[in-house]
Order: sequence, then C-alpha cells, then structure tokens
Amino acid sequence: MCPDEKVPADFPRELTHALLPGSNPKLAIRLIDGKYYAGLTEEELLERYKACNDLAQQLASYCTRKESENPSWTRDFNLARTRAGVARKVTAGLWDLSAAEQRWVMARVEHLLSW
Repeated sequence: MCPDEKVPADFPRELTHALLPGSNPKLAIRLIDGKYYAGLTEEELLERYKACNDLAQQLASYCTRKESENPSWTRDFNLARTRAGVARKVTAGLWDLSAAEQRWVMARVEHLLSW
C-alpha cells in the first residue's frame, strides 16, 4: 500500500459475517502473515475502496450522459434509476457490494455530480 493512498473515514468498514457451529459465542477471525484479523486487512479495505470509488466515477458519468439523453428525467429520477440498477446487479450476483458500500457509492455519485 502506498503511503499517499488512504481510505476515507466515511467508507464502510464492516466486519466479515460468518456462520460458525456451536452454542457458545464465537468470533470469526483470520490468521494472515502471523497477524489475526477480524474483518478486512488494510490492503483489502483499500482495494474495496478503489473498486467502489471507480464504480462511483463510472456511474456519475453514466448519470451525466443519461441526463443529456433524457432531458425530461429529473435528477432524482435519474439517481433512483441508477440506484435500482446497482441493486439489481448486486442481487443477481454480478457485483459484490455490501448494502453499506452501495449506499456509499451512490452518495459518492451524488457528490461527484454536485447534485
């Protein structure tokens, strides 16, 4: 990881969900290079952030294009349509985004568009 690359504080940092058998409380952790991790490593988190940020930039361009192609669409309609499209891709298993990452991506799209 380069020192100048940082994951912003508002990017979701969720714990990994796991199903573990037994009746006693459990903590899902991973051993990576001699260190224990509950959730993503900094490198994994950075990769997820980069992918989500790239997607947000592509979706912002898409919304801009759709706005010019369909002048009768309101910005709210355009964003709602895009949000629904992202959700469909996730539900179909085509994109691997958590619900929190989906919200972050769409908030980033709105920020990039300054809408």
